[in-house]
Amino acid sequence: MADSESPAEQPGQQPDNSGATTADTAPSDSGTTAPGTHMPAWLPRAMVLALALVGVFELANWAASRLIGIAVMMTVAFFVSLAMEPAVDVLAARGLNRGLAVTFVFVLVFACTAGFIATLGVLLVETVSNVVGELPRLLDELISWINHTFHKDLTLDQLRDRLFKDSDIINSYAGKAAGNVWGLSSTVLGGLAKFVTIALFSVYMTADGPKLRRALCSVLPPAKQGAVLHAWDLAIEKTGGYLYSRALLAVISSVAHWAFLALLGIPNALALGVWFGVVASFVPTIGTYIAGILPILVALTVRPIDAVWIIIFVVVYQWIQDYVLQPRITARTVDVNPAVALLSVIVGGALLGAVGALLAIPATATVQAFLGEYVKRYRVAEDPRIERAGTRKKDKKTPAAKP
Repeated sequence: MADSESPAEQPGQQPDNSGATTADTAPSDSGTTAPGTHMPAWLPRAMVLALALVGVFELANWAASRLIGIAVMMTVAFFVSLAMEPAVDVLAARGLNRGLAVTFVFVLVFACTAGFIATLGVLLVETVSNVVGELPRLLDELISWINHTFHKDLTLDQLRDRLFKDSDIINSYAGKAAGNVWGLSSTVLGGLAKFVTIALFSVYMTADGPKLRRALCSVLPPAKQGAVLHAWDLAIEKTGGYLYSRALLAVISSVAHWAFLALLGIPNALALGVWFGVVASFVPTIGTYIAGILPILVALTVRPIDAVWIIIFVVVYQWIQDYVLQPRITARTVDVNPAVALLSVIVGGALLGAVGALLAIPATATVQAFLGEYVKRYRVAEDPRIERAGTRKKDKKTPAAKP
């Protein structure tokens, strides 16, 4: 009967899982969209905002990729100015005008740098010419050693014939080198331009150091100005201390290697000593090994046995510098744990290349000193478990308990 039919069984009304009927969601005869099926009002604005954020990110990424080189140069110039400022302050405290003090310090630094580069150029030219001149003798000795050791019958003529037989390889390398001449020239000119830019900004930052600090503090509340100036002082102290301690180590190393090379009778002993002292002291971690290559090559052109003595002396001196000289010289300037220093050099090199490796240690020392003044430390009670030596002795002396 019609009266017994439930509302859910009437035609055109089929139940769904939500309890609503299809009639509730069916479009009306007027053609308007039923509630719940139109686009939310916030979605177009969200899409526009997302596109705008993506565009801003891409623009910032493009600008950063173009400006990263300038940022690195400004960072280097800032650290150079920090390193030069102690010397400028000393001269200014003695009555010299700050501009003249900056001029004197930077002229001295540029003169030393130019002298080192000139010395290096002379050493490289003479070393290459000596190696080329002694190459036939060295090859004869090498072939004689190979024949005697491995019971071969090689001759220099056979080696020369094989070299000219593979002249296609030599020609290809020569062609690549000729093609890269322009690239090398561009690299040299670009490096010179960067050097001049860093030098100019270093001079400006050092000369206008008080103005820069005053301008920075003028945009900070008084409560923050003291902390910023204290951090700036720490950066100057640690960076300048790193530079001057390394310069002192370079002088000691240069004198020691000059005396030893002169004792062996190596040509250009003074220039080689200066080369070794500067490179070994200012190039982190691997500077000693790079510096030792040139004296060893020179020794091979004179007496090959001298190269062995140079290697022994370099190893011994490096041990003395690491465990005797450096702890005493850098105790009050840059006291960084060797493991932390090595890690900072690796991280700095990975981020900024050679520049980052050079700046890593003074930057780490500055951060370490700054944190050391604000991180609270507690007194550690005496406990044999810290050193572990007392516990081991105690364990050895204590007899095992009987069951």
